[in-house]
Amino acid sequence: MSDKRGLFITFEGGEGAGKSTQIRMLAEQLRERGLEVIITREPGGSTGAEAVRHVLLSGAAESFGVRMEAILFAAARNDHVEEVIRPALEKGTVVLCDRFLDSSRVYQGTTGNLEPDFIETLQRIAVNGFMPDVTLIFDIPAAAGLARARKRADEGAVPDRFEKEELETHEKRREAYLDIALADPRRCRVINADQPLKQVAEDVWAMVEPLLNKPAPQKQASQ
Repeated sequence: MSDKRGLFITFEGGEGAGKSTQIRMLAEQLRERGLEVIITREPGGSTGAEAVRHVLLSGAAESFGVRMEAILFAAARNDHVEEVIRPALEKGTVVLCDRFLDSSRVYQGTTGNLEPDFIETLQRIAVNGFMPDVTLIFDIPAAAGLARARKRADEGAVPDRFEKEELETHEKRREAYLDIALADPRRCRVINADQPLKQVAEDVWAMVEPLLNKPAPQKQASQ
């Protein structure tokens, strides 16, 4: 991998897709290769963005409408990019990010019914021409993903406001993610997340390993 720039990998998918577990497993593999790795997330990941995270996931901003939520997500993303992601990549670090701009396209755009032009304008401002080298989209039927999320809740995890929504809404998000992958095959890779943990991890590694010696060139955000 280049000494001048790291690799930026984002992980996307619906609730219960297993992104967080796979991020940890991939980080371990990369560190075994001697690479510097940071794990981050959205909303959050930087001091300013973490301040916004609780407001968003607790539902405190819900009464102000989805448009305000989208603006808050964008503000958090901009702080995250400029304070954490960009500096890390400039040092040659591999950045693994749990959710990024595609989540806004799906959650606030597709199921929030915001105009695509509005969402894309927010994204251009938020990422400032900055895009992932590769996005791994973890695909799982909505019912299976929600069953996993409910199991976590039974084990003591507190479900966020998105996990509480109707099955039909989650299925729309799944289809929206697949549409994103279809529209941008150069950046996006679809992972079958409805498999045993080990198999999913092997599929992730098969997608990532070829990028380690030759990172994809940085792309500009769509206009």
